[in-house]
Amino acid sequence: MISIIIPCFNEEDNVELLYKRLVSVLNSTGMEFELIYIDDGSTDDSLTRMKNIVAVDNRVKILEFSRNFGHQSAIFAGLEYADGDAVIMMDADLQHPPELIPKLIEKWKQGFDIVYTVRNDPPEISLFKKTTSKFFYKLINFLAEIHLPANSADFRLFDKKVVLHFRTLTEKSKFLRGLVSWIGFKQCPVSYDAISRMSGRSKYTLIKMIRFAMDGIISFSAFPLRISTFFGFVVSFASFFYAMYAIYIKLFTNKALPGWTSVLVSVLFLGGIQLLSLGIIGEYLDRIYKETKSRPSYILRNIYGVWNKK
Repeated sequence: MISIIIPCFNEEDNVELLYKRLVSVLNSTGMEFELIYIDDGSTDDSLTRMKNIVAVDNRVKILEFSRNFGHQSAIFAGLEYADGDAVIMMDADLQHPPELIPKLIEKWKQGFDIVYTVRNDPPEISLFKKTTSKFFYKLINFLAEIHLPANSADFRLFDKKVVLHFRTLTEKSKFLRGLVSWIGFKQCPVSYDAISRMSGRSKYTLIKMIRFAMDGIISFSAFPLRISTFFGFVVSFASFFYAMYAIYIKLFTNKALPGWTSVLVSVLFLGGIQLLSLGIIGEYLDRIYKETKSRPSYILRNIYGVWNKK
């Protein structure tokens, strides 16, 4: 059986259309399947439309969150409740084409434990997004202890044994793309041409994208902390020689002039380095703090549909 995990946040116009396309594609494979919608605190009519589907199709289930917990938490909730021998996760905005699913299943049957997709961006995508995306992958592959394929998407297939291992991960700040690389197993890429959203708008604002990138780097690398240490050594080394130079000028020459420029520049430079270092340390402490609180990654308000084991 194949389980399809679909995180949803304000996707009322896409829920039913995605369902129809998925059923058409999955019926053509001849395999049993279940569709698991995760309502991530939607404020529109998404949940009602999902419940309408559940009422007529017992292969569809819904996990309703008590509030918006985020895309990553929604995927992990789906992994916790999926019963399939293989699990496919995809977005509800139809930018992940359901018609690619038979190819993912084919690669899985060939023996691959993880089949991930690589997105070919549509022509209308902005230059800014293309540039920042390339920069993100180059940066994280340089800094982190993992390798992320450029333009890899959250549209992938896991074998059941991979799902079981993911369920054992207890960390709260989960960066799924990094974990897919870290966990290993036999993996295979499949490329696809991305299309524009059918309706609605992207939930990933610039701030969320920056936060997403920071989560990825901090989750898999201590390099930013080492940068702080490096700056500390460099500044200390330069300050020692500058102090020696200042003492020499004062004691052995008549060139010493009262002034504030060098002092101001030094203070501002050192202050900037200190604030940067404190900010980096704070990001790591924030994640340690979240781990020690051990709060759940999500809270379920309701579960809809017929479940075999849950």
